[in-house]
Amino acid sequence: MNPTDIATTQRVDAFVSAARPLESGDLHHLHQLAVSVAWPHRSRDLRLLMSLGRGYLALDEIERVLASGMYFEMGEDFAMLGMMITAPRLQTFGAGRWLLDRILADCRGRDLRLNATRAAYRLYESAGFVPVATVHQRQGMVGEGPLPEGGPTCPVRTLQASDLAALPALDQVAFGAERRAVLEALFAVSEGTVALRDGVPAGFALIRDFGRGRVIGPVVAEDEAMAMALIAPLVTRHRGQFLRIDTACDSPTFFAFLDAAGLDAFDTVTQMRLGKQRGGDGSVRTFGLAAHTLG
Repeated sequence: MNPTDIATTQRVDAFVSAARPLESGDLHHLHQLAVSVAWPHRSRDLRLLMSLGRGYLALDEIERVLASGMYFEMGEDFAMLGMMITAPRLQTFGAGRWLLDRILADCRGRDLRLNATRAAYRLYESAGFVPVATVHQRQGMVGEGPLPEGGPTCPVRTLQASDLAALPALDQVAFGAERRAVLEALFAVSEGTVALRDGVPAGFALIRDFGRGRVIGPVVAEDEAMAMALIAPLVTRHRGQFLRIDTACDSPTFFAFLDAAGLDAFDTVTQMRLGKQRGGDGSVRTFGLAAHTLG
């Protein structure tokens, strides 16, 4: 499908709406949509996403925002889709599919991935996306109790600026696509930990402000033990504070660790793909997403 084949206007409910590219001045529109579906994104979170991706807004004749959709190009042949939001009162009128079609046309030739809410699952399935994994949203106030040990692992220390050069290669193995620009943007607003094997980074975890508190991710590690060792210092530094992690790891051992940290099961989304499967079969894996939108 070519972008020129997709209508630029569409009747939604009783109004004619128009789709246009997302612009830097549209932060308030995007925030309005996020609030309408009870997503936790603050303006700072949306500003970061807008700096990394492109997208569209659908607005009616009096500039009321109806829907949004974004995509984040990573490397030459991959993209993440996200911020696909339709105002609740209009979710049965086709605005979401209209913007999805525009994005699919823009991303033609790329493998695609997204994280689908229950409400949007059928939309993506109808467009050819297939399920890959369940992503568990775990969150809560960090308690004072001890964290279970994950077993022997290599040394872990605080992430340093000099480590940034080594992170993209590790992340690419785990994620399945090159996203240096994403990591650089996250590194600028994050703290973190790094696991060292023979003095060389073998895994890492970042933490940054997001939503109600802070989010841990991405977390890239060789196994559960390393992932837990990377996350543990971040948890202990935030006793009594609200933390969140999104993970596709469904190991009982890893869940027990998160339970002990006070990060309880809150919700799930379905990771879906269009095109070939990426990542997950290398020497390191992703144990914590950077964000639903960024993977």
